[in-house]
Amino acid sequence: MAIGFVLITTMPGEEESVRNALDSIEHVTDRWMLFGEFDILARVRADDEFTLTRCIVEEIRPLNGIQDTKTMIGAEL
Repeated sequence: MAIGFVLITTMPGEEESVRNALDSIEHVTDRWMLFGEFDILARVRADDEFTLTRCIVEEIRPLNGIQDTKTMIGAEL
């Protein structure tokens, strides 16, 4: 199992549309609105790191209304 957290900064006023778009992405298991430097935190889970990173790069980052992302990928130790 691979897991990642994507911190998202949206364009002004686009928080709701980005949040709704995240709901339609299969590997996004949760998302939260934030107050502060970032606007949304999305948790992404997949069977392997390839699928996880592909989801982040090809499905999340290109969403309309996203200005910037920061991604943290978890590791099992």
